[in-house]
Amino acid sequence: MSEYMAVFRLRFICAAQYRAAALAGLATQFAWGFMEILAYAAFYRANPSAFPMTFSQTVSYVWIQQAFLALFFTWFWDNDIAASVSNGVIAYDLARPIDLYGRWFSQITANRIASASLRCLPVLIVAFIIPEPFRMALPPDIKQTALFLLSGALTLGVVASFSMLIYISLFYTLSPTGVRLTVGAAADFLAGSIIPLPFFPSRARAVVELLPFAAMQNMPLRIYSGNISGLDALKGIALQAFWLAALFIIGRFAMKRALKKVIVQGG
Repeated sequence: MSEYMAVFRLRFICAAQYRAAALAGLATQFAWGFMEILAYAAFYRANPSAFPMTFSQTVSYVWIQQAFLALFFTWFWDNDIAASVSNGVIAYDLARPIDLYGRWFSQITANRIASASLRCLPVLIVAFIIPEPFRMALPPDIKQTALFLLSGALTLGVVASFSMLIYISLFYTLSPTGVRLTVGAAADFLAGSIIPLPFFPSRARAVVELLPFAAMQNMPLRIYSGNISGLDALKGIALQAFWLAALFIIGRFAMKRALKKVIVQGG
């Protein structure tokens, strides 16, 4: 475990140095967040009762999503891992006395947490001080806050485990472009990044909420906003724990199978 913590610490320190990139990303996140909220405001103004979430809940959903963008989105990419497979540097990684899956997993989570730590505070400060009705609200109570934190930690694990499957596919495709774009776009949509899952048609929602994508950003964002609470929140967290374990086991099996057939050419 100490070697994985060392990888995590080194990658976190390295990723935390890119402050200029984080500031540039903040401009995009503020623009996107305000654009989403204003679009929702137009629809809510027409008929507020037609939506499964209150406008206040939707506003909190959007701001938390933007604040922790790097933790929740599957399109967040580690170019070092992709490059190591395509250019053969993976041979050096395989020669190291450390499990490759654990190393990549530690690296992915460190990069995500470092990126989120650089961006979340400015977004949260602005979201809490802007005028109503566009201001983000606090969770209903301390229990809801605790459930949000637990769900957020599980979300990071689920997203990292799912991303590992995309990285493992590089052993077969070499180029990450096709898989990354198609799978990432579909996963983020089904996780509620474009439209919250409560807005989905009831039949589609019943199916989507059983998929691993619903165990990603959908759950912590809805818990924070107060759209889901109590026993329903606990059931959602249990589903997150299930998918985390399932994706982790599938990923380790897929990695083991891929490494048995990997061939590195060159010299």
